[in-house]
Amino acid sequence: MGVSKLITLARAAIETAFTKKELDLEPYKELKDERGVFVTLTKEGELRGCIGYIKPIGPLYEGIVHAARAAAFDDPRFPRLEPEELGAIRVEVSVLTPASPVEVEKPEEYLKKITVGTDGLIIKHGFHTGLLLPQVPIEYGWNVETYLEHLCLKAGLPREAWRDKKTEISAFQAEVFEEE
Repeated sequence: MGVSKLITLARAAIETAFTKKELDLEPYKELKDERGVFVTLTKEGELRGCIGYIKPIGPLYEGIVHAARAAAFDDPRFPRLEPEELGAIRVEVSVLTPASPVEVEKPEEYLKKITVGTDGLIIKHGFHTGLLLPQVPIEYGWNVETYLEHLCLKAGLPREAWRDKKTEISAFQAEVFEEE
């Protein structure tokens, strides 16, 4: 997968949403693997939008288009992206591997089984779920325990919920492609 092709597609998906021009997908149809994908937008080093799909929603090129537009216009944490912001936005595409449960006998074992910077995490407890991409703990300098605490908070759970035996934690990896 070419870095520039993934980034170019994500950016084109956002730009054509503004111009109402049809997005020509023909050059991207080789990106047909079915993979989960997230698109992250930053502006001046700060998060400006991040939306994606843990599981594939179709070929990768379709997932990138949907995630890019959702990150730009539908992330509930931020106002819709404005056309004048396009030049200041940095685009990042994370292509995911399938998630699998992190098997432990006792919750403390998560501290040894999870690798910061390699493992993205998904937490489920009751109706609460949350996800953090593998690059997040690196960006903030978190160790595994702090990573797990922030994963809990992202899901709307207490910080220590990862220690509850009813909590399920899965891991995935991501190939991350960043715009220069």
